[in-house]
Amino acid sequence: MKDNAPYFMIILCLLFVDQLTKTIVSTSFNLHESRVVIPGFFNLTYIRNRGAIFGFFSTNQNFVMYALLTLASIAALGLVVYYFYKTPSSEKFLKISLSLILAGALGNLTDRLFRGSVVDFLDFYAKDWHWPFFNVADSCITVGAMLLLYIFFFKRGDKCFPS
Repeated sequence: MKDNAPYFMIILCLLFVDQLTKTIVSTSFNLHESRVVIPGFFNLTYIRNRGAIFGFFSTNQNFVMYALLTLASIAALGLVVYYFYKTPSSEKFLKISLSLILAGALGNLTDRLFRGSVVDFLDFYAKDWHWPFFNVADSCITVGAMLLLYIFFFKRGDKCFPS
C-alpha cells in the first residue's frame, strides 16, 4: 500500500483538477455557451454528454444506454484497479499509465453518478471541423492509454503476450 502512495496522490490530484474544472465551467457558463480562447482553434464550450468518451453514443438519450455505459464504466474501472494492484512497484511507467486511466475513469464516473451526465468543455477545431468535445478526465484516459500501448508494444515486447 505504501508503494502505491505516489500513484494515489496522482489519481487524487487529477480527479480534483477534473472535478474543479467541470464545476467552474458548469457554474460559470450557460449550457452550450462558448467562449473563444484561441480564435480559429480553441474554445471553451459547456456541454453535457450522456454518452461515452468524446461523445460517442451521446445522441442516444435512452436510460438503458445510460445505465449500460455506467455499468461498463464501473466494470472497466474494476479491471483497471485489479491490474493496478497486480502490477509490481518496479513497473513505474505502467503504474503511472494506470493511474491516469483510473483518475479519468473516476472523474467521468463521478459526473455520471452525481450529475447524470459528463461535463465536457474543451473544444478544438479548424475551420468547420471540430474534434469531439472532451474534458480533463478524457485527456487522462487518452494519455494513460497511449502510454500503456507504448509500454506494451515498445518497452515490453513479447513479454506482454503469453505464448
